[in-house]
Formats: sequence, C-alpha cells, structure tokens
Amino acid sequence: MTVSRLLGKMIQGFGLVTLVFFFAPLAASAQSAKATFAGGCFWCMEPPFDELDGVVSTTSGYIGGKTKNPTYEQVSTGSTGHTEALQVVYDPKKISYEKLLEVFWRNIDPLAANGQFCDLGSQYRSGIFYHDAGQKSAAEKSKKTIQARFKQPVATEITAAAAFYPAEDYHQDYYKKNPVRYKLYSHGCGRAARLEEVWGAAKK
Repeated sequence: MTVSRLLGKMIQGFGLVTLVFFFAPLAASAQSAKATFAGGCFWCMEPPFDELDGVVSTTSGYIGGKTKNPTYEQVSTGSTGHTEALQVVYDPKKISYEKLLEVFWRNIDPLAANGQFCDLGSQYRSGIFYHDAGQKSAAEKSKKTIQARFKQPVATEITAAAAFYPAEDYHQDYYKKNPVRYKLYSHGCGRAARLEEVWGAAKK
C-alpha cells in the first residue's frame, strides 16, 4: 500500500471516529425528555426521583419568576416570583411521564396553597411545569384524579415550563453531600409526617 493510500485510510478512519463521538451525545439526548416539578424544598424532591429506574438526572433550580439568573438569596425572599423546582431528565422508554407524576403527587401536600410543609411563601409553592401538549394533558388528567380524593381544592399549579435556572452547586445532591443536616431538616420540617397524614387519609 502506498503512503498516500495509507494516509487516506487513516483520514477516513479518523473521520468516522469523529462522527461517532459527535453524534453519540445527540442520539442519547434524543432518547431523553424533561419533566419539571415544584414541591417545596428542592433538597427533598431529589431523592424520590433519583431512585427511579429510567431517570437520567435531577437538577435543583428555580422556575416561574421574572428575574434572570436568580440567586438562592434572591429567590428565598419571595420577591422574584420563582419557585424552587426540580428538573428531571428521563428516558421515556424506561419510565413514563405518568409514573413521574404519580411520584410527584405522593411527595407533596397538594392542599397547601402557599408553600409546602414548614416552608411558607410563594417560592415554595407546588407546581407542574409541562414541556409539551402531551405533558399538559397528562398533568391535568392526574390533577383531576387527585382532586377526586379530597374535598379541599388541590392548590398545585399546572403551568407551561419557562426558563429554568439551576441552583448553586451546593444545593445539588444536598441529601448526599450533607446527609445528617438533610435528615435533621426533613424531620424537623415535618415532611414525612404530613405526607403520611395526607395520603393515608386519601386512601380511606
């Protein structure tokens, strides 16, 4: 084989490898979808979704406000209009959006109108932020099903997803990075007790 032909083979091979590495992430992203939920403190919303087969990643952040690139300090005042939220990247072939909705409802107090558990204020309001018409329809259907369980109105909002801003790094996977502090906060906030009260009563 001549030097020129060998060089040509090498270029072709390099080009193929480059294409593979370039298109592989695109193929992977095409198989995933996003779901965005607000259920009070985003620290507490990560664990139930992280353990689901089919969930690729979860990111704590802020959504639904008017300020660009808000900080935790700004959002926590309730003045920006944002709510703490969780963006879930999932594989629709492994887990359905309806299943994610089911997990969402069981981890919030749908009757609380201005906050969740011990965290009060609009920045802790619950909500479902849909990314397409299919998610909107599924969310509205699930809300009707949940509403049928209670006499009190379900306060959870269903809204089109707007700009989502990831929270600061120290908020991400907080329950893993600070397990003791997380457990103290979660228990002290009365989250588990209220969830048992709400959903236990709903089962009767």
